[in-house]
Amino acid sequence: MGNNSADQFFSRSHRAHSGAGDVSNGQSRARMPSSMGYLLIALFLAMAVFFLLWWMLVTGGDEAPWLPAGLAASVVLLVALSAREVVMRRAWTKYLLENGIQDRSKSRSSSSSQRSRSQKKGFSASLYSAALRAIQKQSSAADSSSNSTPEIHFEVAQLCHDYLASAEEAMRSGSLGSEKGIAMRASQARVRELHKHHLLTWARGHSLTLTREAQQKARTSDKIETANKALECIDSALRVYSDESELHESRAAILEFVASVKVAHWVELAERSAFKGHNRRAIDRYRDALFYLNQQDVKDEVRIAGTERIEREIEKLRSRLHDDGLKRQKLEDEKN
Repeated sequence: MGNNSADQFFSRSHRAHSGAGDVSNGQSRARMPSSMGYLLIALFLAMAVFFLLWWMLVTGGDEAPWLPAGLAASVVLLVALSAREVVMRRAWTKYLLENGIQDRSKSRSSSSSQRSRSQKKGFSASLYSAALRAIQKQSSAADSSSNSTPEIHFEVAQLCHDYLASAEEAMRSGSLGSEKGIAMRASQARVRELHKHHLLTWARGHSLTLTREAQQKARTSDKIETANKALECIDSALRVYSDESELHESRAAILEFVASVKVAHWVELAERSAFKGHNRRAIDRYRDALFYLNQQDVKDEVRIAGTERIEREIEKLRSRLHDDGLKRQKLEDEKN
């Protein structure tokens, strides 16, 4: 009964997300990501590429237009299929974290209560027990595996989210007796702990991977773009667990990294301008560096040390400008 019951539960849980309580924000849901929809879109794009290229080749007088058109369409389809897992995972990440667990104090609308009463039938305590065992098994595997990735922890968090959504629906429907209701609340508490653990593990691991990737990028724009992805990951988890200090610390570290990248970028531009003798432009770029350095994202000791260094460079450049001005004035006086 274990695996089959768990499969039945998780299949139904996707259709029975609650409208309030611990698993809803009381607002209209976004459409859930569909793998079938993705495949249909990919097939449509491949066909569009085929017919467009075929028409262009026929117009150009190609004798076998279907061959390159079919090859191009096949490439589009293969690329779409190879990217399907990544695209769907990101879609589920966005969906679940935007529609994740919220506080019980959120409003419970009368329409959602009516939907709950209409779905009293079909809830089985045995299904929830089997689902809980499946979640605990996958949770233990994710924690004990040496090759565990952030994505594995997110998958467990997703299962917890689905469990809590359907369990809350069952509790509000009144289909469970008092004894089973007590047991269900205990199971919900356990699953909430697992959800928090695995979601925070995912956010920590995924953001750390992206931050390291950002540090290895060569271009400043690529560094900032990748770091912003890490920041989005942390912000997604903060929307669910806004009081988690570890998330706030990680967010502050990423913001400081982004600020340091911007400061280093403008300092490098200023140094290049100074090397070429463009002293006024160098001063302007040092001022841009000071702007990013004095943001709240930078630690005080780093900001003070960096500001002192940049101001010394600006004073040197101003001194050069003053000396250059005196030299030009002297030359003009000699000509006159």
